[in-house]
Amino acid sequence: MASRFRHAALVGKYQAQGIRPVLDDIAHFLIGLGLDVSLEADTARNTGITEYGAHEPADLGRHCDLAVVVGGDGTMLGIARELARHHVPLVGINQGRLGFITDVPVDRYRDALGTMVAGDYEEEHRAMLEGGVWRDGTCIFSEFALNEIVVNRGATAGMVELRVAVGEEQIVGLRADGLIVATPTGSTAYALSAGGPIVHPAIAGWLMVPIASHTLSNRPIVLPDDGEITVEVVAGRDASVNFDMHRLASLLHGDQVRLRRSAHKVRFLHPRGWSYYGTLRRKLRWYE
Repeated sequence: MASRFRHAALVGKYQAQGIRPVLDDIAHFLIGLGLDVSLEADTARNTGITEYGAHEPADLGRHCDLAVVVGGDGTMLGIARELARHHVPLVGINQGRLGFITDVPVDRYRDALGTMVAGDYEEEHRAMLEGGVWRDGTCIFSEFALNEIVVNRGATAGMVELRVAVGEEQIVGLRADGLIVATPTGSTAYALSAGGPIVHPAIAGWLMVPIASHTLSNRPIVLPDDGEITVEVVAGRDASVNFDMHRLASLLHGDQVRLRRSAHKVRFLHPRGWSYYGTLRRKLRWYE
């Protein structure tokens, strides 16, 4: 079977018990399909797999034309942000729990990868947020997010007071435990647990969800994705901002978190017949 790809990056949730033999099996399978294989550097270091080349994420993007991610959605989030700027498509092999974006069951990876490597797959593009923290007119921190950007109160402090604007227009001032600005992909993550709706990935919008708002009328709202969102910290101690729950910057009063649509999109490949609605039915047990 001819291959549409030439060089696969292999990324694993290296903390997971028993991950090494799974990665070895997948690597040998891909090599048997005619692909070169390189491991992501942290995956190689922490599993002790040395038979293949290892690269940092930025180098993977330059050398590889496919990424196979073994783990859960958290593993996928970490590498997807890095590879989006290189337009490398990603396949998710699920060894986690829910697996909204790592959707190929690990016990079925051979059937799925065999046909996908040959070019038989469904492809979708997911929008990302990019944002920065601005202090006294200077950007002091910037990052991407595939799921969400969260402004939180301090661990031991009370509520945080925030002022939110879209473009030049202020839309809300709120006191709450925090605020989530999520992509459609992130609508099934933290935003969902905070009471937000599920937003289909094809919708060009962001979801804004207050966390435990002091005022019950502060409800989730879907905003257009063609403008800049500004979240300003008005009051509250030890506030912070998280990008996909991985990167953190402490915030002071007057700091602004400015968010906009990234120029880069994440490319996901799925087995033929994949359905977003089917994923929701399985993961959320809507068939019960």
